[in-house]
Amino acid sequence: MASSASSHVEMEGGLLPAAERDGNVRSISRGLAVLQAVNRGGSVSMMEICRHADIPYPTACRIVQTLMDEGFVEREPARKRYRPTALVRTLAMGFQDEDDLVAVSRPHIVELTRNLGWPISITSRVGPMMMVRDTTHKLTSLTLHNHVPGYTLPIIESSSGKTYLAWCDAEERAGVLQGLRQMDGPAERMAVLLTSSERMLDEIRAKGYGTQARNAYTPQPGKTSSISVPLFNDRRVVGALVLIYFASAISMAEAESRYVPQLKETARLISAEMGAGALYPPPRYAA
Repeated sequence: MASSASSHVEMEGGLLPAAERDGNVRSISRGLAVLQAVNRGGSVSMMEICRHADIPYPTACRIVQTLMDEGFVEREPARKRYRPTALVRTLAMGFQDEDDLVAVSRPHIVELTRNLGWPISITSRVGPMMMVRDTTHKLTSLTLHNHVPGYTLPIIESSSGKTYLAWCDAEERAGVLQGLRQMDGPAERMAVLLTSSERMLDEIRAKGYGTQARNAYTPQPGKTSSISVPLFNDRRVVGALVLIYFASAISMAEAESRYVPQLKETARLISAEMGAGALYPPPRYAA
């Protein structure tokens, strides 16, 4: 029975053979990758969709056409670019979002951008990614790209992701790493190597913040760097406060010296309003 269960997926009225299951799962994965590429880009060409979703051009064309038929994607008038429709919002209707985090953080990140000049983002974990929940990119000219809410970054290739992993509890961290091990890609393999060392997480916890020099997963790879501090609701880490700056404008060491104190103070205020109060920062979690 165990052997049979491992090679089939239960379906209404029968079992789906493993080979057919794998084909179906791959189709779904590609469709989701295309939808994410369009949603993240806001307005993208077919070649950009191919690149971001890492699929062949003919496949991307078929998937985009299907998404257009279903009403999730539309082609822009007068040019060959594609954008998501409002129907995409229905995919998140059942998701219990961190609404309080965004509502509480907004006035604080607006004020911080006014003081520092650089854009500030609020991120939280979604599976193996860190997702932008709110941002002040539109409030400053010191930005190369508007990372709209919904933009995602690999958890280990971002300052906010490494910061989140450093403060989440051991059970959650183990689950994230296990998921990364089952994925196939250089970033995921790097994640296992980096986070297998407790030293890196210890250093982040000791400093109270994480960094990422020359961010690779942006529309302008290598042009920006970032610093992140954790955000808490009571004793539970719920996200990160992220400062993004031009890598050519200031060194990481100078940025840490100049901006970390204000980042930490802003994070303390947000966490206090979220319910952490005097518990910020919370005690270190066991590995």
